[in-house]
Amino acid sequence: MAETYTLPGRVRFFRWFARPIFRGIFHLIGPIKITGRENIPPSGAYLIAINHISLFEAPFILAFWPVAPEAVGAADIWQRRGQSTLVSYYGGIPIHRGEFDRQVLELLLMVLRSGRPLLIAPEGGRSHVPGMRRAEPGVAFLVEKAGVPVVPVGIVGSTDDYLDRGLHGKRPPLEMNIGKPIQFSPEDIRSTDRRERRQANADLIMQHIAALLPGEYRGVYADPNSPTPQTNE
Repeated sequence: MAETYTLPGRVRFFRWFARPIFRGIFHLIGPIKITGRENIPPSGAYLIAINHISLFEAPFILAFWPVAPEAVGAADIWQRRGQSTLVSYYGGIPIHRGEFDRQVLELLLMVLRSGRPLLIAPEGGRSHVPGMRRAEPGVAFLVEKAGVPVVPVGIVGSTDDYLDRGLHGKRPPLEMNIGKPIQFSPEDIRSTDRRERRQANADLIMQHIAALLPGEYRGVYADPNSPTPQTNE
């Protein structure tokens, strides 16, 4: 496998062509609010970590982010009519939920080592309700191996009925709140219990996302008895 991650010309063309169209579609559906643009690193590799309610967060991020990030998606999306075409044209990376796929993880690390931003939902799947679920430790594995910062992003308004409400003229608002990058130190990713440390770091990332969301969106990360990992601040 090559050390540098490269994109086919058709993928680059689709992103150039489609991203402005999707921005226009989102503006037609309802008002868009984006805060914290200044927190986006100007260049280099980083993870974009988001809360994941529905199928709308990823296209929202991919359309409005200053550069076209690479994106991870559940493999079953590639089996759904319509969605499969879009994710294939965009060049998304399929991953099977709950499975350790070394080949896919190496591909994701290659993306980051090639200096590209990567979009990921630490929860590992859609919640279908605003409340956040506990993160899987995979996001912390990528941070540990690639040594990249994490940009937390909280999305508000992307409920399952977002499009339906828009088509019925209700103009549902959609909001993207971008937090300051989280940079983990070597001490943050070293532990005798590696899995416990990764879970703690994944929880920390989710807590940063939760801080960008209203209370009803925070789910388990609003509960005072939820995991409270050590911070690096």
